[in-house]
Amino acid sequence: MAHRTQLQLLTSRRFLPFFLTQFLGAFNDNVYKNALIVMIAFRLVESEANALINVAAGLFILPFFLFSASAGQLADKYDKSRLIRLIKLGEICIGALGVTALYSGSNVFCLAVLFLLGVQSAFFGPVKYAILPQHLKRSELVGGNALVEMGTFVGILTGTIVGGLLAGLTGQGENGLFYLSLVIMSAATLGYLSSRGIPMAPAPAPNLRVNPNPITQMQSILDKTAKTPSIFYAIIGISWFWLMGAAYLTQIPSFTKNVLGGDESVITLLLCTFTIGIALGSLLCERLSDGHIELGLVPLGAAGLTITGIALSAAGGNFVELQQAGLGAFLSRDGAYVILTCLVLIGICGGLYIVPLYAMMQDRSASEIRAQVISINNILNALFMVVSALLGLFFLNVLKVTIPQFFLVIALMNAAVAIFVFTRVPEFAMRLLIWMLSHTIYRVKHEGLEQIPAQGPALIACNHVSYVDALLLAGAVRRPIRFIMYKPIYEIPVLHFIFRTGRAIPICSRLQDPEGYEMAFSAIEQGLKNGDLLCIFPEGQLTKDGELQPFKAGIEKILERTPVPVIPMALRGLWGSFFSHNGGQAFTTWPQRFWSKVSVVAGCPIEATDAKAGILHEQVLGLRGEQR
Repeated sequence: MAHRTQLQLLTSRRFLPFFLTQFLGAFNDNVYKNALIVMIAFRLVESEANALINVAAGLFILPFFLFSASAGQLADKYDKSRLIRLIKLGEICIGALGVTALYSGSNVFCLAVLFLLGVQSAFFGPVKYAILPQHLKRSELVGGNALVEMGTFVGILTGTIVGGLLAGLTGQGENGLFYLSLVIMSAATLGYLSSRGIPMAPAPAPNLRVNPNPITQMQSILDKTAKTPSIFYAIIGISWFWLMGAAYLTQIPSFTKNVLGGDESVITLLLCTFTIGIALGSLLCERLSDGHIELGLVPLGAAGLTITGIALSAAGGNFVELQQAGLGAFLSRDGAYVILTCLVLIGICGGLYIVPLYAMMQDRSASEIRAQVISINNILNALFMVVSALLGLFFLNVLKVTIPQFFLVIALMNAAVAIFVFTRVPEFAMRLLIWMLSHTIYRVKHEGLEQIPAQGPALIACNHVSYVDALLLAGAVRRPIRFIMYKPIYEIPVLHFIFRTGRAIPICSRLQDPEGYEMAFSAIEQGLKNGDLLCIFPEGQLTKDGELQPFKAGIEKILERTPVPVIPMALRGLWGSFFSHNGGQAFTTWPQRFWSKVSVVAGCPIEATDAKAGILHEQVLGLRGEQR
């Protein structure tokens, strides 16, 4: 099962050393950054502290703009495991400088070290995500990304809390500074030691010529990425998520103090709640995906982010400010658990939203430029986080809206961004409809799908029972399928949108439309020459009695023009459903069953020379058996 695979990754040498390395890196960055911010806040008067804290935030993000493009090229040119070890050695050196800076008491020295930590993170980012497809199977990508996202957010949270606590101790004597230094150096050393266990990840483009100009390099990769809209808009979606996350995480302290009337303990509780939600959503994503890169979860997560964001705004706006700032007082107040629930749900929806996007970006990027694509993603992530800060300043300081109202604005903006992305890449909406169909009306089981080749041209021949056959097949098979379907079915409202998005090929008889008939065969031939996986329902129409009808000779004509392997497949359990012609016409009776058992069964591939209509009919009938 998929969720078992996810847990097993934590025991695998292919993944565990890398997971520990990236977790410790996120933890250490935030220990130092938050400790420095807290110490600056206590060392200086408020006006000077606020200015320096904003400088600190900017210095940490600046390296992502300056060095991400070069980092992506290096990650494609050299072995990634070796690069990670060099980066972690650099972290030890930077940690030593950081300890020296902390003991010196020089804010300028400390900020310089923070900039170096940003440089180290900028070089680690492209390697971090580009290495996963080299060490994980495609069916493990969602699980691996889920664990990485969980580890990243937990590392950020624990680093922030530990850094703040240890910085508080520094004002009570030298022991606090000693413990802070010990944590920084220990995390850096353990990160390097764990990186030594990461298996080799050979360079996909060893002959790459590195372009040191970040602007021209970024433009070059953006141009390449824009040629695949799904990757480009996945990056936009990921960057928007980081904008939202930064907005929530930045405002939670002020929200707690100025709206709820809570203290540091309440801030910690809200941050923990949000992070737990992200972790749960990431892990749940793997369970719901069942080993697929399930893009249907992205619209689901986006809708959840908007709904729960609106709910958080309403709950915060109606909360009566505490008179006593403690954790107990907050938990006893009406509305407290509503706010906590909203934060958990925002985190869960965020996990459902972000994990499939990362997995799709990795899976669809060409291996020789994958790290460079991820570097562009990191640059845009940083840019969107800067925009998040500017939005906060504009709405809270210029327009003088309240923090709950700002949360409402962010939630509504999320809806607008989601609609924009999903209209640009209709595949997201299509996959959502397929996912909902296969997780509500039907329980879909699979048999023999490993028979379908992972790449290269092939033709699926399947029985035709209902109007949703294509959707169920598309949801079950991990490769994208282009369907050859009867034109009246292709033109059904709503389903037409899905079929058009999936590049289905409509066809009808030569007598009905001779020109359309020839155009369909030309499109089929070109699709197979391009290496596509096509599916045809050789019966030519839906069964009227549940029995398998004779196969038409059109499939033989296809194979004569373009000989490719044919995979016989059968759908079981759909006869009698709302979408079949059982009892008359489809769609004329209310569904009698939900969560019905349906099976998708694949047989062994048949060579084109042997794939005669009669032979395929017998194969599909045998796979279907008595279960119609």
